[in-house]
Amino acid sequence: MASGNNVNNTCFTDENIRFFYNYVGKEIEKNWTSPDIMVIGLGLTLCPIVVLANLMVMVAIFTNRRFHFPIYYLLGNMAAADLFAGLAYANLMLNTGPWTKMLTKSQWYIRGALIDISLTASVANLLAVAVERHQTIITMQLHSNMTKRRVSLLVVGIWVIGIIMGLVPSILWNCECNLKDCSKIAPLYSRSFLIFWAVLNLITFFIMLAMYARIFYYVKHKSLYVSQHNSEMRHNQTVVNLMKTISMVLGAFVICWTPGLITLLMDGILGKKSNANKYEKYCLVMAVCNSLVNPIIYSLRDEEMRSTFKFILCRLCHRGVDRQQLSSPIEFKSSLKEKNFDCPEI
Repeated sequence: MASGNNVNNTCFTDENIRFFYNYVGKEIEKNWTSPDIMVIGLGLTLCPIVVLANLMVMVAIFTNRRFHFPIYYLLGNMAAADLFAGLAYANLMLNTGPWTKMLTKSQWYIRGALIDISLTASVANLLAVAVERHQTIITMQLHSNMTKRRVSLLVVGIWVIGIIMGLVPSILWNCECNLKDCSKIAPLYSRSFLIFWAVLNLITFFIMLAMYARIFYYVKHKSLYVSQHNSEMRHNQTVVNLMKTISMVLGAFVICWTPGLITLLMDGILGKKSNANKYEKYCLVMAVCNSLVNPIIYSLRDEEMRSTFKFILCRLCHRGVDRQQLSSPIEFKSSLKEKNFDCPEI
C-alpha cells in the first residue's frame, strides 16, 4: 500500500470522478432526496424564464436605436451573460445528484466551466460598466464617446477572460496530482484555486462599490452647482436615474453571488471541516435568481425599455394572429374587426 506522502505526490489522471468524491468524503447520492427535488424543480422552472427574459433585453437593445450607446451595449452583454448563466445552471441541474456518477471527467469539468464562465463574464462586464460610468459621469455626459469597435473589442475581451477562467481548473489548476488540495464542494478542483477565484471576485465587488460610491458623491456635489440651470438639472437627473438602475443591478449581483463566493472561500480555507457542500445548492439557486432579477430591474426602472418590451411582445402577438388568420381564411375579416393592435413606435 502506498504511503500518504506517495499518494499526495502521485497524479491520478486516469481515475474517474468517483475516486475524487470518495477521497474528500462527498457522497454521490443513489436516490433523489426531497431537498434536491425541490431545488432542481425550482431551478429548471426558473431557467427557461431567465433565458427568455434576458433574450428580450438583448432584442430590445438591438431593435431600439435609442439604446445604441456603449452603456446599453454593455448591459446587453450583461444580459447575454445572464442568459448563458441560465443555460449553464440548467445543464448543472440535469447532471447533478444521482446523475453525477454517469459523468466522465471531461463532462464534469465542462459542467463546472460553464458556471465559472458565466460568473466571470458577469463580474468583468459589471466592472467594465463601472469604469465606463466613472469616465462618463466625471465629465457629466450621459453617454461615452467610445466607438463601436472599442465596445466590440471590450465585449470579446470579457468573454475571452471568462473562457480562460473556466478552462483553468481543467487544464492547469486542479487537484489530480495533489489530493490533499481537493475541494469538498468541487472534488476535482484545487482548494487554492477556489480561494483565488472567490477572493478575486470579492475584491472586484468592493472596487465596484467604492467606484459607484465616488460617482454618487461626485454627482451629488456637482448638482449643488447646477441647480440654477433647468437644462443641466434635467441632464443631471437623467444621469442619476441611469446610475440608480445600474447600481441596483450591481447590488442584486452582490447579494445573490456573495453567499456562494463565501461558501467557496470557506471550503477553500477549511476543506472538509467547513461542511460547505450543505449550502452549495441553495447558493446556486440564489445565483440563478440574479439572472432573472436584472430584466425585472430594467423593466421597472427604464420607461423606454418597458415600451420596447411592449412593442416586441405586441409584434409577436400580431404575427401569431396573422398566422392564425392565414390558416383560417373564413374568419379573416371578423378577426380584424375584433382585434385592435396598438403597438408603441420605436
